[in-house]
Amino acid sequence: MIVTLVELENGSVSEISLETLAFARSLAAEGGGIAIRAVVVGDVDAPDAVAAELGAHGVSEVLQATGDAFSAYGGAAWAAALQAARESTKSVVVTAAGSPRGMEVLAHLAARLDVPFAANVVSFSGLAPFVVTRQVVGGAAQEEMKLDRRPAVLTVAGHSWTAAAVGGDAATWTTFSPEVAEADLVARVVATGTKDSDDSDSLKSARVVVGAGRGAGGPEGFAAVGELAELLHGSLGVSRVVTSLGWRPHHEQVGQTGSRISPELYVPCGISGAIQHWAGCSSSKVIVAINTDAEAPMMTKATYAVVGDMHEVVPAIVEEIRGRKG
Repeated sequence: MIVTLVELENGSVSEISLETLAFARSLAAEGGGIAIRAVVVGDVDAPDAVAAELGAHGVSEVLQATGDAFSAYGGAAWAAALQAARESTKSVVVTAAGSPRGMEVLAHLAARLDVPFAANVVSFSGLAPFVVTRQVVGGAAQEEMKLDRRPAVLTVAGHSWTAAAVGGDAATWTTFSPEVAEADLVARVVATGTKDSDDSDSLKSARVVVGAGRGAGGPEGFAAVGELAELLHGSLGVSRVVTSLGWRPHHEQVGQTGSRISPELYVPCGISGAIQHWAGCSSSKVIVAINTDAEAPMMTKATYAVVGDMHEVVPAIVEEIRGRKG
């Protein structure tokens, strides 16, 4: 059996959790159709809707951890709930999304169970032995890891699997109240706030992203790339150095310390492609890089590379698109 920690956003299952369930379904099929159970922690506003959504993604049962210990998020407390769910179901695999919460909770769980923890898994090869491939060095490299102890504890890298409903009845819903030690409540969320802007979320979900880096030359150098992004109905993304220099706001940053994107098309302009930036854009389906340096890392990794000055190439592309649109 597989247990998956599921995170909710605004009453619905988060996209990255649905991606994790796609991984779990593939794993379950490889194991001969073993069941998938989802664990949600804390209050749920619309359990019927969540049960229907999870059922459509292959979940047979939802286990909701309830109690005062879960009135606010705490990594260790959530791990205690997940451990209780795992023990009651005798699950051999525990998964979660490679989100900040998923990574923290499963790290706690692996420590409690004294088993290895595989973070940012992108695929697996067979079950005996159970070998997974995971992202390392900020996504710049991959390594194979054999999980020979049970349960296997792992997080699934964001955007490495496609969230797709497969149909099915609503999952059954069961509540349980696991015991939580006082020590597990030492670190908890004490306050939350609302972002002033959801621009970073729109960047993460954009089908087209036009990026710009140091090659823009300054704050005034983003007019053409911004126009190109608008013409392509996409979003503007930038490298870390751009935000560090104060040329553009942080919510536009793509990379390990910014947003991780997976658009159909990414057009990085004047971005060399450091490991940290590549960690945020490596899931892009097609990359068309524009740079004066043909040997820049981004140019060598791109699907297509245009050697040239972005201040000449991008305006030419904009003019061509405008001409074709009449």
